Amino acid sequence: MSGTREEDRKGSSEWRDYFWNPRTHELLGRTASSWGLILLFYLVFYLFLASMFVLTMYIMLLTLDDYKPTWQDRLATPGMMIRPKADQLEISFTASETESWDGFINNLNSFLSPYDDSYQVQTNDNCSPDQYFIQEDSAEVRNNPKRSCQFNRTMLEECSGISDRFYGYSRGQPCILIKLNRVIGMLPGKDGQSPYVTCGAKREDGDKIGPLAYYPPNGTFNLMYYPYYGKKAQVNYTQPLVAVKFLNASLNTDISVECKINSNTLAEGTERDKFAGRVSFKLRINDK
Repeated sequence: MSGTREEDRKGSSEWRDYFWNPRTHELLGRTASSWGLILLFYLVFYLFLASMFVLTMYIMLLTLDDYKPTWQDRLATPGMMIRPKADQLEISFTASETESWDGFINNLNSFLSPYDDSYQVQTNDNCSPDQYFIQEDSAEVRNNPKRSCQFNRTMLEECSGISDRFYGYSRGQPCILIKLNRVIGMLPGKDGQSPYVTCGAKREDGDKIGPLAYYPPNGTFNLMYYPYYGKKAQVNYTQPLVAVKFLNASLNTDISVECKINSNTLAEGTERDKFAGRVSFKLRINDK
């Protein structure tokens, strides 16, 4: 028993000496000068890493432009979106029940408020149609902020919310607004031909969709709204819209609708990117 206690005391003494040895003044087996050299090494090492990171970020920031992306992964064809916003791109309502489509009306009113004619006249230019609104910089002198062309709400006619403040929803003839995603520098047409939107039903619903009306006429995104120069350079840019009005869609049934952009410069979407240049949504109009 005494031998065991002696061994325990000896082991305990060795651990204490390892942690702090009063004879050699070593902490965890190292002297103060040794610990100082180690700390100095790691301090210099991490300062070097930090300075390399800062230098790399500084050089990278020098290559960036405040107004235009230095590297732009341009899509062959931009995507499309619809308004009003709906869960999972499903627009379903009952014409005789105001509460079923009231949210769509509020969403459209909010979305179209910047398109009011009075606001557009104050902020944007009345441009010449069917030609690009080019605003080049002069050498190192930036032509900023760049001007933008008016897109007046009244151009949407029956889908403007002015002549019919319910956008046709109360009569079972809903309006859907379509916009093309912004891409800096994109030129979506040539030879004076503007891109235009066409909508149709998926094959199984071909006899349900009925006739359609497009606003502006022919559903065009006029060339005068392009190119887009970016949010910072073109602060008042107003995105052009196309409205599609469903005049006599079948009631009480789901209709799968697809709208796509048609252009002589933009490539058609492929199976790899089904949302390029098109948007699909489901429409259901109930009569009761």
